[in-house]
Amino acid sequence: MSGPPVAEGDEPDALRHADSPEPEKTSDPPTSAFAIVGIGASAGGLSAIEAFFSALPADTNTGISFVLVQHLAPDHKSILSDLVRRYTPIPVFEVEDGMVARPNCIYIIPPNRDMALLNGTLQLLEPSAPRGHRMPIDFFFRSLAHDQHDRAVGIVLSGTGSDGTLGVRAVKGEGGIVMAQSPESTEYDGMPRAAIATGLVDYVLPPAEMPAQLIAYVAHAFGRTHRMAPPALPVVEDTLKKILVLLRAQTKHDFSQYKRSTIARRVERRMAVHQIERLDEYLRYLRQTPSEVNALFRDLLIGVTSFFRDPQAFAALEEKVLPRLFAAKEAGGTIRVWVPACSTGEEAYSIAIVLQEWMDATRQHCRVQVFATDIDAKAIDQARAGVYPASIATDVSPERLARFFVPEPGGNAYRIHKGIRDMLVLSEQDVIRDPPFSKLDLISCRNFLIYVEGDLQKKLIPLFHYALAPGGVLFLGTSESIGEAIHLFSTLDRQWKLYERKDETPHAARPSWGPFLPVATEGARSKSQRTTPVPTKVRLREVTEHAMLEEYSAVGILVDARGDILYLHGRTGQYLEPAPGEAGVNMLQMAREGLRRDLTTALHRCVAGKEPVRQGGLRIRTNGSFTAASLAVLPIASPNAAADLFLVVIQEAPPLGNDRAESPGVVAADAAPEHTDE
Repeated sequence: MSGPPVAEGDEPDALRHADSPEPEKTSDPPTSAFAIVGIGASAGGLSAIEAFFSALPADTNTGISFVLVQHLAPDHKSILSDLVRRYTPIPVFEVEDGMVARPNCIYIIPPNRDMALLNGTLQLLEPSAPRGHRMPIDFFFRSLAHDQHDRAVGIVLSGTGSDGTLGVRAVKGEGGIVMAQSPESTEYDGMPRAAIATGLVDYVLPPAEMPAQLIAYVAHAFGRTHRMAPPALPVVEDTLKKILVLLRAQTKHDFSQYKRSTIARRVERRMAVHQIERLDEYLRYLRQTPSEVNALFRDLLIGVTSFFRDPQAFAALEEKVLPRLFAAKEAGGTIRVWVPACSTGEEAYSIAIVLQEWMDATRQHCRVQVFATDIDAKAIDQARAGVYPASIATDVSPERLARFFVPEPGGNAYRIHKGIRDMLVLSEQDVIRDPPFSKLDLISCRNFLIYVEGDLQKKLIPLFHYALAPGGVLFLGTSESIGEAIHLFSTLDRQWKLYERKDETPHAARPSWGPFLPVATEGARSKSQRTTPVPTKVRLREVTEHAMLEEYSAVGILVDARGDILYLHGRTGQYLEPAPGEAGVNMLQMAREGLRRDLTTALHRCVAGKEPVRQGGLRIRTNGSFTAASLAVLPIASPNAAADLFLVVIQEAPPLGNDRAESPGVVAADAAPEHTDE
């Protein structure tokens, strides 16, 4: 019953000639809470819609409002409402502007309109994007999430492309749930697969199985007279603590300082997903099901993010921060930015783009390092890939899309331009447990503090002060502030939460941030000459990545005194043969021609003297040509290791006498970090 796989308008001609009935115009919104379910479909969606609504029970009292967003041809009248009426006795309406969404009703988007939800009313808008580039499902899902919060449900059915992917994150970020059609049951699996790839989908089902699961979920989440008791009650608090213990044991991350109300809501949502009635039963389920611990961990980390979120805040950043930031830098200097809790990278890339635009406009080019960190490994992997669904066009201007993004084959996604990607150093990091960076010009920590308790907020603000260089700026979310720390920061913009570090307050003693192996400072000496092997319990990835982030370089190799490789960071194939990861080979034996002799000498000198050794002017043979590079070998202060560790840093250098041209719209090669950390 579906047409060809086009971005919009997959209704067959036979469905475009009948008149739709006049929809019932409603006024006052209902007072009781109920779930509003957004259903997105495109190519192949008609058969999925038929299967879904045919499976709804004959009893029309579902207590659910269904809103169907189907890609429709803009120049034909739709009879989709008539079709859906054939499958279900539930009242069906084609939406008119301002209609109120009511339970036990189905609402269908009209052709050539975008649709949003505002205070429970359906608002119709003229599409702003040209045909073929419209993302009506994402547009509606995001408004649904912002309007209904935990009462939002998103369902992604058959379709090509990636429409709905950003909406899925928005729904989950506000505490709702998401379903996706199982790919094997679709005619076109692009949209469901893109949604599933986010890792945020709660149920993957054929359309015919969705209604029963949906009704059971809604009855459990919203129909119960007994919701979870407030977390302040002793029994609930005790059980939540045990849940946090399980999370920490399996994920190694401590959520005990996150707001209990947030944790309780996310736990309750997981209980509803599995139809578990009692909190102690859910605790038992967690102990028996390790995969559910990971699912809860992911749910606790979900936050709403997008490119250039709060555009006026970014405008304030450009107006009030960038001029003073660049004024303090000499040409060719380094600007250091930290984006903790960066999620999938949109915020960090947005800041990198703004910095690049400023440099292009003022012709003042600096080396930019944006350290983007998060405790969620999957989110960091997504940020490293730098690939985002085409619906980011909602948040990114056409000029920025053309300049800083490259369309992926098929036109369903964009990849961040390499010049911007190379500004970022991405790494897993727990801002609560791990140490901060230092000498930073800007910290952008937006919409993280709202999730943690006040005591932790009071610890993080001084930590940010410590990490910033004199005159550095702290950028917070619109619902956050520095609290009582007015002795640490002065206000640059009260509305958009920009704060400048005060310098007159002496630094407190450096706090203890737990087991962390910092790079040894120049001239640092080891107090022992240990030669015993490094135990496997040492977190080799953490050691290497943190040391690399401090050295801001391209390739890092963590070795022992003999040169045996413990961990590789970055693309080492240009210098060594092994692929990145933990390995049991010797670096000196694997070094390429032009590197081996200097590398051997530098390592032996560093082992003997326990001081950094640096060497420039290297010419390393790679695939028939030569790569210019510099080399540094650094001793690592490693109190948790049973042997001395050394970080080898290899950085590509510009060939002598070669004036490299700047690529259009991106930073010049010598003004951006020559690094990659995939």
